Amino acid sequence: MNWISNYVRPKINSLFSRREVPENLWTKCPECGTMLFHRELKENLNVCSNCDHHMALTPRERFANLFDAGVYTIVPVPEPVSDPLQFRDQKRYPDRLKAAQKKTGEHEAMLVAEGEMGRTPIVAAAQDFTFMGGSMGMYVGNAIIAAAERAVKLERPLILFSAAGGARMQEGILSLMQMPRTTVAVEMLREKGLPYIVVLTDPTTGGVTASYAMLGDIHIAEPNALICFAGPRVIEQTIREKLPEGFQRSEYLLDHGMLDRVVDRRALREELITITRLLLGLPPAVKGDLPPPADIAIAAPAAPKAKADARDGAGPTPAETGAQQ
Repeated sequence: MNWISNYVRPKINSLFSRREVPENLWTKCPECGTMLFHRELKENLNVCSNCDHHMALTPRERFANLFDAGVYTIVPVPEPVSDPLQFRDQKRYPDRLKAAQKKTGEHEAMLVAEGEMGRTPIVAAAQDFTFMGGSMGMYVGNAIIAAAERAVKLERPLILFSAAGGARMQEGILSLMQMPRTTVAVEMLREKGLPYIVVLTDPTTGGVTASYAMLGDIHIAEPNALICFAGPRVIEQTIREKLPEGFQRSEYLLDHGMLDRVVDRRALREELITITRLLLGLPPAVKGDLPPPADIAIAAPAAPKAKADARDGAGPTPAETGAQQ
C-alpha cells in the first residue's frame, strides 16, 4: 500500500480544493446587475440596495412583513370546478396547475389572510405572479369574494396586493366573469363603509386592472411597477408611435392622477397603518410599548441628623434634661 498516494495526497487535495458555492446564496439585480447576498436581500424585502429596484415577493413573504410579528390566519376559499372547459394547448390545464403548485408550493394564485397590522385588525389578499402569471381565474374570483365577505362579517378593512398578467385564458369566459363578480364584492365593502385599499405591484395588467385593482378607496403602487390594461408594446404596434419614457409605470400614473401614492416597499407597512387608521377614524398607531415601571418601594424621608458634633461628651442639654424630668 502506498500511503502517500492513498492518504497524504487526498488529504492535501481536500484542504486546497475549490469549494462549490451554492447558487442560491447570491441574486443578481435585473435592473443594475449588482450581486446581492440572499440574507441582506431578504432583510431588505427583496429591494436592491444599490438601485432600489423592487423584485417580486410571494404572498407569504408579504404577509410576514405586513402583520404584527408575522402572525396571521389563512382564510379558506371555496374551491371552483376544476378544468370546466377541458382546455388543452401544449399541455392540459390540470397539468399546468400541478406544475405551478409544485413550483410555488401554493394551491392557487391568491392567498387570503386575517390578522392585525399595527394593532389594527384587517383582512388581506395577495396575488402570486409566479403562479401562472397571477392570472385571474375562478379561484381568484372566489378568493376576493371570500376576503370581502370575511371583512364585512368582522367589520374590518380589506387590503389587496395585486400582481397579475390578466385573465386566465384556460378558463375562457368564466375567467372574464370574475370581473363583475369581484366588482360586486367591492360594493359589499362600500355599503358597509369599510375601507378597501389596493396596493399595485409589478406587474398589474389586463382584466385585473379593469376590475378590482382600480376600484379601491386608496390606490398605492410600488416604485416603477407596470400598471396597464394593454401593454406598451401592443400599444406601440397599434398606433405606430413611440410612447413617452416611463409610460404606464407607477410614477407616470401618479403624475396623471391614476394613483394616490407611490411608496417604497420598506415604508409601505407604516403607510398602510396610517391610512387605515385614518379611514377608520382611529387615533394614530402606537409605535412601541414602554417598559413597565420598576417596582421600587419609595423610602420615607430620613430624620434630620442631630447636631451632636458640638455636644460630644458635653452631656444632655437643659431642654433634654427638662424633657426627662
